Amino acid sequence: MPIIPSVATSPVSQEAFGKLAFDVMHHVFAIHDEYGRFFDEIIYKRELTRRIVGIEVEVAVDVVHQTFIKTYFADAIASRSGLFEFKAAEAIHSRHRAQTTHYLLLFGLHHAKIINMRPESVEHEFVNVLASLTELRNPKIMDDSFLSDSPGAHQLREILLSLVHDWGTGLDLALYEEALTHFLGGESTVLCKVPVTGSGGVLAEQKMRLVAPNTAFKLTAFPTDSPSHVNFRTHAHRLLNHTPLNFIQWINIHQTEITFNSIRRK
Repeated sequence: MPIIPSVATSPVSQEAFGKLAFDVMHHVFAIHDEYGRFFDEIIYKRELTRRIVGIEVEVAVDVVHQTFIKTYFADAIASRSGLFEFKAAEAIHSRHRAQTTHYLLLFGLHHAKIINMRPESVEHEFVNVLASLTELRNPKIMDDSFLSDSPGAHQLREILLSLVHDWGTGLDLALYEEALTHFLGGESTVLCKVPVTGSGGVLAEQKMRLVAPNTAFKLTAFPTDSPSHVNFRTHAHRLLNHTPLNFIQWINIHQTEITFNSIRRK
């Protein structure tokens, strides 16, 4: 199996999770009042296990594809049916929501809560995912702007689609990127220093992931109609103008659609 959680979980309704979250948050508020806001996440979640029966912390799940394996650890799972992700940050950020979605999909759960212990008052937010990875394994493929005969394009496409057909979409972009790097030869082969030039010559070297000589690749997860998606190509051309790169193979992975693009130096 490509996804191997260390515990068997059972998704529950939003109403049932709401009751579970209410009980958990009662103890979270009490812990925050007693311990304050300056400890690391692990202190709060381990104290929680001593106050509530049925809380498991640092719960492992393996993501496997052929010779690639990556192990993740979810912060806390209550009654094997609700996910709780602890943070000690200035504020809850979009990356925290994406990470929580990632764990929900991996454990086959539908409802979670992000709990941020760093602010003066506990910050908390629900995250809900009704889809399953099984439903996300056959996204629509858009490749009208993909040059299949450009450097590394065919290999990159085949590896990425193999990963998605095994795992599904919606997971952390870093996972797909790490797996692509593995199958393309590892970081020593893929992660390369690329000179960046300015008006007076080379400014510095910047590490970039290359699928072939002078061809970088980049993964994103933009909604197709978002400003970020529209602007990506503009900034990619600016990058090409200041490096020796000839192409950027850009793959945008959305839950229901994957778009392959080849951006060529003008």
